[in-house]
Amino acid sequence: MSTPVGSNAEGVGDDAVRAATGRDRAEWFALLDEAGAATWTHREVATWLVREHGVDGWWAQGVTVGYEQARGIRRPGQRQDGTFEASVSRRVDLAPTDALRALAAVVTLRLDVDPLALNLTAKHPTARFPLEGGEYVLATVSPVAGGRSSIGLTWGRMPDETRLAEVKDRMREYLRSVG
Repeated sequence: MSTPVGSNAEGVGDDAVRAATGRDRAEWFALLDEAGAATWTHREVATWLVREHGVDGWWAQGVTVGYEQARGIRRPGQRQDGTFEASVSRRVDLAPTDALRALAAVVTLRLDVDPLALNLTAKHPTARFPLEGGEYVLATVSPVAGGRSSIGLTWGRMPDETRLAEVKDRMREYLRSVG
């Protein structure tokens, strides 16, 4: 069963946006409309939020993506460059290095490709898998409490959104095979 790719608003609630930025999405979007931001680049919108309104950079990115999606400038899953990506994650009972090794082994087996880069020494270990047509899969691991890890996969540089749900389902299957 395919899982649709959600919008920015589905990932973070308005209460969280207001708590972090002082305004909810509707208030930010009205302010951005008033400023003429619908014609600005992504970078210009995010920079304006940071410089003019003191919004934290991470939250400025989220508000910007939400604004772009709400105004039809960007579709869910679409990146600034026009390509598409999908991401999934879950927690496992493994230390970060062990989690990345296990995740990389699953991705290598399923995609029949070795990682281009495998960074086991970083605070957040990663492995990058190049695919045909310039697409890639990025495996990431972040430590969480109790010696556990959050593992994630991002499939990027897809030319359009037609495979987003199918790719998310595939990657969820890969994650279920770890730990």
